[in-house]
Amino acid sequence: MKRKIRGGKPIRFGVFGVGRGSASTGDGARAAGFELVALCDKNADALKRAAKLHSVKGYTDFDKFLEHDMDAVVVANYFHQHAPFAIKALKAGMHVMSETAACHTLAEGVALVRAVEQARRTYMFAENFAYSAPNQETRRIFKTGEFGTFMYGESEYVHPVDADTGNSLSVGTGHWRNWIPATYYCTHALSPIMFITDTWPKKVNAFVVPAAMDAPEAQRRPRKQDAASMIALRMDNGAVAKLLQYGLRGHSGPTRIHAARGFLGGSGENVTLIREQFHEPIVHPKSMTYAPEFPAMAELAGRSGHGGGDFYMMYHFAEAIRSGRPPFMDVYRGVAMSIVGILAWRSALNDSNTEIVPDFSKESVRKRYENDDWSPDPERRKPGQPWCSIEGDKKISSFALKYARNIWKKKGYKGA
Repeated sequence: MKRKIRGGKPIRFGVFGVGRGSASTGDGARAAGFELVALCDKNADALKRAAKLHSVKGYTDFDKFLEHDMDAVVVANYFHQHAPFAIKALKAGMHVMSETAACHTLAEGVALVRAVEQARRTYMFAENFAYSAPNQETRRIFKTGEFGTFMYGESEYVHPVDADTGNSLSVGTGHWRNWIPATYYCTHALSPIMFITDTWPKKVNAFVVPAAMDAPEAQRRPRKQDAASMIALRMDNGAVAKLLQYGLRGHSGPTRIHAARGFLGGSGENVTLIREQFHEPIVHPKSMTYAPEFPAMAELAGRSGHGGGDFYMMYHFAEAIRSGRPPFMDVYRGVAMSIVGILAWRSALNDSNTEIVPDFSKESVRKRYENDDWSPDPERRKPGQPWCSIEGDKKISSFALKYARNIWKKKGYKGA
């Protein structure tokens, strides 16, 4: 099935997952040249409300959804379930943009890359953190070569929430936010480094921080995983990168790039540049901090979520579909970022020893991992699969479960 979109003709698209997927349905999508025509979600009530809001057809059946007359699909269901649905959409002839993670196992990563190569459709990994104004500006400056070779980088996605908010976002003990290991949600921290420097991760070592039970929010959430992780990476140019994520206090998301002739960093809305100019003519300020503008459609980007990143996902997705050229956040980068989290968990469970990041652009390498279904998902539990915490099979306290259930009840949930 050929799906050619010419000239100014809108790209007809559907969204799978009306919660997170709502970020793809606003003014930014229309400005990028998309027309929303269908929605899909297993939650019939949420689907009905969203379909009515947008005056489009709603489906609870994904296969029926794919039969709708459209060109592209945004896959925005649960974090650990993206790859199988992305593959189905690609096989149906759709262009696909997938939320993080791109895959939950190495075998899924192999299958996804193969599906993209076979389908010859656009696949974009919707890793929005790279596209904040500071990160785009830092990339622009780094690519001039003025700062020299990338040597060391740090990036963070530290995102504490109170128990009421957390429980509202993770309804039911089986919700992925209540068990996903602390290394898996690493793409928000890794993507800015890969985006700015054009380097790839090659080796992984990870350390995990157990939950501290004197934290009031930890006492009130029925979570089986750890609090946070630190991932150390050796990049393909020899540089070292450190990623810090997730549930620590002190909300932050800075990116710091140390290069041979200076420092570049983004934090909040600002970029900081430091050029000491040792043994060089002094032609630049030693240090400067400023708030950069977005490179395109600044007003729309400024109104979108994740520091403008949500808008640029749709913007670059449309650009890739129309041009036929792969986006920067293609399937290879998306899978590489995602499997760093998986391999980091293996490292953490093996006394933080080194794991090699396989290059899934090579079929000979993919062949070795096509059956690697190692996963901490409780629903996939079988002998040889890992637990969700470095402390093993953590037990949920009766207090945390009771507290969470009171919140879940208000949301109409009656399950475990």
